[in-house]
Amino acid sequence: VKDKRIDGISDLRDESDRDGMRIYIEIKRDFNPHKVLNNLFKHTPMQLAFNMNMLALVDGQPQTLPLRSVLVHYLDHRREIVRRRTEFDLGKAQARAHILEGLKIALDHLDAVIKTIRESADVDVARTNLMTRFDLSEVQAQAILDMRLARLAALERKKIEDEYLSVIQLIAELEDILANPARVMGIIRDELIELKRKYAGERRTRVQDDASREMTDEDLIADEDVVVTISGRGYIKRQPVDTYRRQHRGGKGIIGHVTREEDAVEHLLVANTHDWALFFTNRGRVFSAKVHAVPDASRQAKGIPIINLPGVQVESGEVPMATITLKDFTPGSYLVLATRKGIIKKTPLEQFERVRSSGIRAITIADGDELVWVDVSTGEDDVIIATSQGKIARFHESDVRAMGRDAAGVIGIRLAREGDYVVGMSVVQPDADILVLTETGYGKRVPLAEFRAMHRGPQGVRLISLEGRKTGNVAAVQQVTEEDEELLLISAGGQVVRTDVKTINRQHAQARGVITMRLNEGDRVVGIAAFRAGLADRDGMGDDGAPEAGGPGQAGPNGGA
Repeated sequence: VKDKRIDGISDLRDESDRDGMRIYIEIKRDFNPHKVLNNLFKHTPMQLAFNMNMLALVDGQPQTLPLRSVLVHYLDHRREIVRRRTEFDLGKAQARAHILEGLKIALDHLDAVIKTIRESADVDVARTNLMTRFDLSEVQAQAILDMRLARLAALERKKIEDEYLSVIQLIAELEDILANPARVMGIIRDELIELKRKYAGERRTRVQDDASREMTDEDLIADEDVVVTISGRGYIKRQPVDTYRRQHRGGKGIIGHVTREEDAVEHLLVANTHDWALFFTNRGRVFSAKVHAVPDASRQAKGIPIINLPGVQVESGEVPMATITLKDFTPGSYLVLATRKGIIKKTPLEQFERVRSSGIRAITIADGDELVWVDVSTGEDDVIIATSQGKIARFHESDVRAMGRDAAGVIGIRLAREGDYVVGMSVVQPDADILVLTETGYGKRVPLAEFRAMHRGPQGVRLISLEGRKTGNVAAVQQVTEEDEELLLISAGGQVVRTDVKTINRQHAQARGVITMRLNEGDRVVGIAAFRAGLADRDGMGDDGAPEAGGPGQAGPNGGA
């Protein structure tokens, strides 16, 4: 700090005492404490990484082993321990059963046994006579001679018989364990779980693939979830999710984005600062940037022009129409794209991994159409498309063959009414609901199971009952899978409401929904985004909190789908 290698620290105090070591670090105003902490990790001994060689004796020979081999040899060792322990217990049980068999013979021939013992000259002769007359082993004969007279009572005789049956069952159990490798593994598993229950503590070190890796600039950026908003004229900014306090359904919210005349908010999504963001424009091109490259701004700020982001060199008249965030570009996945007029296509995701700063083509757009929605699929999913006039279509993505980036796509849904257009497209998740929101703030949840899959290109079925000016058209749809998810609703005037999914009722497709957001006169709903809050933020409606890092976030011109 004194050498100015680390900036952002205004004061250091050593507060160590006999109770332990402690240093107090005071951060300068407007500096990110996470970035300061990561700089301390990088430039000081505050965090140390060390390598470890796992040297072990294998069949008596020292070997340096990788982690998997260590675990395999440990399991082999545990199998041997269980086998030897079981064999030991089996030997003891068999020896006890042998003695109990002799005692049962003696009890069954009690008078003859007593007579034989009384007629014998000494103990050795008695033992020999018992072995000869009753076909007993030496151990059994000695056990009979050692038996106290009290064991001859009827109750004691019953105890011997019960013990014999119990030992026989134990022998069968132990023999089954030795004969069944799956049972041996089950015992090992149960013992490890019990060890974990009794002794496990929180890990104090972190295992890294490459401990010697140098920190990058991204390592110095806080890993946090943020809200990203983009206006119709291409102004972009981000804010922490906990900027917005949760409210009950029907709240008015707070200003989250100050809009200028004729420049309404068009995009809203929740993402992680370390995610990739893909921006798809009205001309069918795509640009990429890291979410942390989007400037952090206050609720009152309008943000910066998106062209100022590194790697986003849009042309004049070119504006973002759809945005999606990704952790990585997983091979075998697909990007599914939909246009305002219902055209759909899918392209392998890896084709978008390396995007030039000047952009690459994602889809060929017909005149008068626009790319508005993007999502990620596995190649084996169902897809839903919703329209502004309350229609929804569901079909399997196998109806849409994979195409190259220059392809134009095929019909996903037919728009039967003049003025209708697509407001949402999403890849269906198991047991999900579709949350639909109208321009005037009416909303509801409908289980996606209510909509059966059709062939690609239908006119769709009813999703919501619209009532003219009272409800307006459908503004946005959002797929939700868990009731502990949260929602951010945003209006064209920049009003933002944060609420819980569970506050919005499930209703059938014929219902109009309930008021989810109260708007100022002349304002309208334009977007919605869903996220899952952290564990610390799940107790009350009035608390602030940050969401967990989730899956891909996506937004079209009306928010998230």
